Amino acid sequence: MPGEWSQAEVEAVVADYFTMLSLELRREPYNKAAHRRNLIQLLNGRSEGAVERKHQNISAILMEFGYPYIFGYKPLGNYQSLLYEVVADRISSDLSFSAIVQQAVEEPANIPTVEDLLSRIDSPPEPYTLAPTAERSEPLRRVRPAVNYLEREARNASLGRAGEEFVLNFERARLIRLGQESLADRVEHIAVTEGDGAGFDVRSFEADGRDRFIEVKTTAYGKQVPFFVSQNEVMVSQNYSDHYHLYRVFRFRDDPRLFTLTGALDHICNLSPVQFVARIA
Repeated sequence: MPGEWSQAEVEAVVADYFTMLSLELRREPYNKAAHRRNLIQLLNGRSEGAVERKHQNISAILMEFGYPYIFGYKPLGNYQSLLYEVVADRISSDLSFSAIVQQAVEEPANIPTVEDLLSRIDSPPEPYTLAPTAERSEPLRRVRPAVNYLEREARNASLGRAGEEFVLNFERARLIRLGQESLADRVEHIAVTEGDGAGFDVRSFEADGRDRFIEVKTTAYGKQVPFFVSQNEVMVSQNYSDHYHLYRVFRFRDDPRLFTLTGALDHICNLSPVQFVARIA
């Protein structure tokens, strides 16, 4: 029975994962099953399930570093400490991979055409918690990445604006489906008409005419990818918690979908500080 993954095995699975992710980020076709079959030949009797779990572990580590992960390999914690170290080394040394990621997250976006907007709704993801590593008694030394590419994607103004337009169209279609054409005509792109200071992006309505304040967060990647919110957005969501809706748009460039959550952001999300304002004491 295979034991703990060796250095050679871990390096092989990480190299193959990075190859697949590079192709995906360049939007080039590839076959996951074929990659997995070829990879298994380099490993010590590993099952396909074991390889897939390792892929999911790599996804978790990449997401922790602020990198996108392969769609379909849902992040899975409780990973081998050696795997973390090999991924960290690969990220720090593979400049060509970093260039591919940077180009992908900064690529301008267009509003995708879909046949049925209302069919794009999806369920929210299960809460994700980073579990401790499985084979290490002492705490793992965490590496701080030089660049958080998920944060850089969040600053992609073209992607953000296209996602807001997608939600505008979705909301109009939703209200028309409810027989509220007059309300659909009043849906407003607040981020354009009032600017970012409003604390939400789209003003829509419930079927009875009550306000629906929508904050749109868009990514080209999976639904588990974290997003970034401002202090103002948190405060506005608290002040209007009964009317405040988060629309998380994901897989935007290839297969756009969205899920929604309602309420104050600090109640529906786990918020972690990533920046502080510092003044001389």
